[in-house]
Amino acid sequence: MDHDELVRVRSDYDRELRRDAVPDTAAARVERAGAVVRQTTPGEGWNGVLWSDLAEDTADAEIAAQVAYFEGLGSGFEWKLYDHDRPADLAERLRAAGFVPEPAETVLVGRAQELAALPVEPPEGITLRTVEDEAGVELMMDVHAKAFGTHRPRIRQLLLTLLRDEPETVAAVVAMAGDTPVSAARMEMRPGCSFAGLWGGGTLAEWRGRGLYRLLVAHRARIAAERGIRYLHVDASDDSRPILQRLGFEALGRTVPYAWEPGRDAGPV
Repeated sequence: MDHDELVRVRSDYDRELRRDAVPDTAAARVERAGAVVRQTTPGEGWNGVLWSDLAEDTADAEIAAQVAYFEGLGSGFEWKLYDHDRPADLAERLRAAGFVPEPAETVLVGRAQELAALPVEPPEGITLRTVEDEAGVELMMDVHAKAFGTHRPRIRQLLLTLLRDEPETVAAVVAMAGDTPVSAARMEMRPGCSFAGLWGGGTLAEWRGRGLYRLLVAHRARIAAERGIRYLHVDASDDSRPILQRLGFEALGRTVPYAWEPGRDAGPV
């Protein structure tokens, strides 16, 4: 993509996935509150600020209002900060309000049609299993626990909820070596959105370097392209970023999730 297209794509990304975002599940609610757009979800769903347009003289009050709102719900939440968000010192203001930054990620975007055409074949002995039920979700969770070293109950519940209520919005897949799950990933697609999100790509250590990551990217890209979705987007770690860029993804910018939990003391102002 040239510079002008990247600028346009970033504008579309901000509008569709942030400012005019739709809930990520049927149970979630997205609303405009002052100068922010936030999502609230019952249970273990994701809560957070998706978009903000803050002025220097009102930013601290807007941050305090969101803290008070989620504190009233008894819930922690995440403020997704992007490097082009205003004001320029928003990160410092969030830290002063008690938010803790998580690892920075690079927002990558690629054309679905081009990524769908990647020349890939499954390694010998590998088959792909579409996740359609709880048994498939458990296979994914097994891969995630072994690949990332953590259990992810929120992701498990999200997948089960989407497969039950809105199966058309998720495409999840597990790479199987015989009866053993060795790699897994999912894609989330919201109605009317020109971007589909790639999430959770993980491969067992002993199976890395054999093309499984590339295989699952191309597999999901084909699904997106068949549905007329123009772009794939990824919040990429520093480990996955170079792999994805070699496949054809390009950077839109950096994002840092800032996490706030009830009872956490604010930092120094």
